[in-house]
Amino acid sequence: MTDPRAAVELPLVEARISVPDVASARTIADTLIARKLAACVQVLGPMLSFYTWEDEVHSNEEWLLLAKTTENAFPGLAEAVVHLHRYDVPEIIAVPVSHALSSYADWVRTGAAPDSPGDGDEDGAEGRRLHGIPG
Repeated sequence: MTDPRAAVELPLVEARISVPDVASARTIADTLIARKLAACVQVLGPMLSFYTWEDEVHSNEEWLLLAKTTENAFPGLAEAVVHLHRYDVPEIIAVPVSHALSSYADWVRTGAAPDSPGDGDEDGAEGRRLHGIPG
């Protein structure tokens, strides 16, 4: 028998966003979390990116944000990033999450719910507990 919740659960995605510096990474990550557009944002870097822009090859140091969110929250996340990002065409892509620990997936769905009222965890204790961070 199929779990009736499975049909209504929001699909998860990992949004990947490259930024030019750690200050931009922090600003975007803080905004996405504060607006509940993502439940978690990890910042990796620095990394070296090679690309073409206006018919020229470039290479730059960048940082990569991995934002855990839902398919429904992704358009709002992308819009927020476009407004905060200094690139003309920022990298903002969504990679579908095919499998996740169910308790983690539920936590992401709760944390990436921009239209829902607070869940009673305004201090972030549940998120800290899940990530092993002391409260």
